[in-house]
Amino acid sequence: MVKVKPFAAVRPPKEIVQEVASRPYDVLNSVEAQSEAGEKSLLHITKPEIDFIPIIDEHSQQAYDKAVANFTQWQKKGWLVKDQKEMYYIYAQTMEGRTQYGLVVGANVEDYLSGKIKKHELTRKDKEEDRMIHVRIQNANVEPVFFTYPDNDEINSIVDKIIQSKKAEYDFTAEDGFGHHFWVIDDDVTISRITEIFKGIPAFYVADGHHRTAAAALVGEEKRRNNPSHTGNEEYNFFMAVVFPESHLKIIDYNRVVKELNGHTPSEFLKLLEQDFVVKEIGREIYKPSALHNFSMYMGGSWYSLTAKDGRYNDNDPIGVLDVTILSGLVFDKLLDIKDLRTSKRIDFVGGIRGLGELKRRVDSGEMAAAFALYPVSMRQLIDIADSGNIMPPKTTWFEPKLRSGLAIHTLD
Repeated sequence: MVKVKPFAAVRPPKEIVQEVASRPYDVLNSVEAQSEAGEKSLLHITKPEIDFIPIIDEHSQQAYDKAVANFTQWQKKGWLVKDQKEMYYIYAQTMEGRTQYGLVVGANVEDYLSGKIKKHELTRKDKEEDRMIHVRIQNANVEPVFFTYPDNDEINSIVDKIIQSKKAEYDFTAEDGFGHHFWVIDDDVTISRITEIFKGIPAFYVADGHHRTAAAALVGEEKRRNNPSHTGNEEYNFFMAVVFPESHLKIIDYNRVVKELNGHTPSEFLKLLEQDFVVKEIGREIYKPSALHNFSMYMGGSWYSLTAKDGRYNDNDPIGVLDVTILSGLVFDKLLDIKDLRTSKRIDFVGGIRGLGELKRRVDSGEMAAAFALYPVSMRQLIDIADSGNIMPPKTTWFEPKLRSGLAIHTLD
């Protein structure tokens, strides 16, 4: 069973929250961040290289020093203020008329180390270490991680009661059209009850932010090792997470584009595809996959439906049944000789939030030779895979909207 605790968040006054809150560090590059960041934006803390002209190396000591200086300065100026007591918070997001409600909690480092916080992706040590540096230098979890958990009726009821009876502390629509809503849970009885309920929740599942999760937990473990008076109750034993009920979340498609066809002409490639797929030319109208094991492909100005033939996948294998596995095995590996999706320079990935028109654009521009769209993975598939101890192939899931950074920060002391 998982362990959570409330914490005293460092967060912006409501009058300037929209100026401070930013998109996460990893969804925009340094040039985009520099262009997007206003005076008070958290991007000056999460991507401090943008404060230099020209932009400097984000991994340089100068950038790290600037991040610490900016975090200190934001607090001195009152742009970030620490709450007076430990609380939980509700963070809701609205996209296309659908709202998902999560709780901002302190998740337990030991739960991650023992496997009660379950992951479905591999992490890279270099990326873990990069994020660990940021946690160390700030002595804080500046950006949240994104978890899910099996629905609990009592937690849902508590959240419903609060959002219906209290005015949101923050309530704004960001420039991308997504709504962000934030409530403070300051009632001691409710806080205590939430802590108790989570003791009955069997596991958390990392939805988004595997590297940030690993970094936060590993820094907590470091602090534990380095503290001879460690008791287990120190703040560094917890890190900031926003946890959403499983039923609230929806995974969207994560698509692929390839630069060339491994020496095949388009007509040869279509013929080879027919070995393992039922191939149907759709024409110029954008085609979106209609079900599992159905793919859409755009090549040579035309859209195609590709349906995997029977016997080409194993419905009883939680990994083998995934469409990313089928496409990787039967197309990228077998026909295009792309063996490692993590390292190959011949393939790129496009989040479904950009729409299938982005796939068409990248092929029509001549940058790419073909594009493939997939039917999205379900939340149930993600949880089943994590429960079985398996790991999804790279770039399988895309969650939207992304958590806004800056609504709450968790300090480790």
